[in-house]
Amino acid sequence: MTTIPPQGHTEASVDGRPVRVLVVDDETNLTELLSMALRYEGWEIRTATDGAGAVREVRGFRPDAVVLDMVLPDMDGLSVLHLMRRERPETPVLFLTEKDAAADRVAGLTAGGDEYVSKPFSLEEVVARLRGLIRRSGAGRRSTSVLTVGDLVLDEDSHEVSRGGKDIHLTATEFELLRYLMRNPRRVLSKAQILDRVWSYDFGGQANVVELYISYLRRKIDRGREPMIHTRRGAGYLIKPAELPAASPALPAGRR
Repeated sequence: MTTIPPQGHTEASVDGRPVRVLVVDDETNLTELLSMALRYEGWEIRTATDGAGAVREVRGFRPDAVVLDMVLPDMDGLSVLHLMRRERPETPVLFLTEKDAAADRVAGLTAGGDEYVSKPFSLEEVVARLRGLIRRSGAGRRSTSVLTVGDLVLDEDSHEVSRGGKDIHLTATEFELLRYLMRNPRRVLSKAQILDRVWSYDFGGQANVVELYISYLRRKIDRGREPMIHTRRGAGYLIKPAELPAASPALPAGRR
């Protein structure tokens, strides 16, 4: 079991605590990537690598939602779901299935699973599906959908972006990259972190795609203005409020 502390809450439970999500999968790399993505939603995350561990976590952790792989080392996902429902009958479950396992998807939904995504998947898809499940279940309440860094404003619900009151039009990938940066203001994010969060976990391209999209954002956000997106060579990228130009020193009265 692993506990990952929340950061930057964007959604909380109805009693004000962070939303709790349990991730159950025996693929360690996948579990870590999912946990990282969900942590940046401001949620509290725990993980389990088998069915028995998942049932224990449901009893102790009492999650608001569960991400559950259909295939686990000790039992199948449907058996885990059956045992979990005894403890938390109303907790929504998002199944992870293999790409061509249509029978598993049907069986999971029939048995009481609420949603499913097929592997390989994008992290953003899992996050979006979980947001919907949590809201529909009544476990979460949105605290804000608007991110603000300096005079840059991003609305996560309407997908509108503006700087200094002027609208900025972004592609879907540009929007997701900017959202990730704005959720972590003044924090240096490495290319690897950005690839894991903005692109799917099995992305096979080159890291220079990050440089390319950072350049796209700079053209739309920083061109003609004080820059907000910065490079830290050898480390990554960060966003922070623009620094105001230094005021010119006042001249003595006799020299005006």
